[in-house]
Amino acid sequence: MTETIQHSVISVLIEDESGALARVVGLFSGRGYNIESLTVALVDAEQKLSRITVLTSGTPMVIQQIKAQLKRLIPVHDVCDLTQEGPYVGRELALVKIVSSGERRTEALRIADSFRARPVDTTATSFVFELTGSPEKIDAFIELMRPLGLAEVSRTGIAAIGRGPSVFHLKKEPV
Repeated sequence: MTETIQHSVISVLIEDESGALARVVGLFSGRGYNIESLTVALVDAEQKLSRITVLTSGTPMVIQQIKAQLKRLIPVHDVCDLTQEGPYVGRELALVKIVSSGERRTEALRIADSFRARPVDTTATSFVFELTGSPEKIDAFIELMRPLGLAEVSRTGIAAIGRGPSVFHLKKEPV
């Protein structure tokens, strides 16, 4: 009997220090866990905290192991599985280059418009579209562009945050 593989969006609040990201990535690679998407950025300069957002997959037991092992890492302040905590908003940015002419070029523009993709570079034979949305939306856009001259794709990886009034961060001392 095999357990089903699930996707999880895990948000990690970590000290913004040299080597912190390497420790998190090392945990994944050292144990053979998959990283499907990874983003990291400074989110609180005053407290020197960064947020790492990881899209990973595995059985429920593997996801639990990942979270438990992340919590034990020294620079980690907190770990939140956004897929388990309730509704969340997840978005990704993609730059998609299309090289085409004639009818394929016109069709690429029509599809881009329907996805609200914005042309950020245009030449006589190419476009670079900027698109934000869920990973599924970006996947769908890329698949539709494949036969129309898809040449190159660059994606940021998912950035995610919980919906509603709950807050995932260290509480600051009242002033």
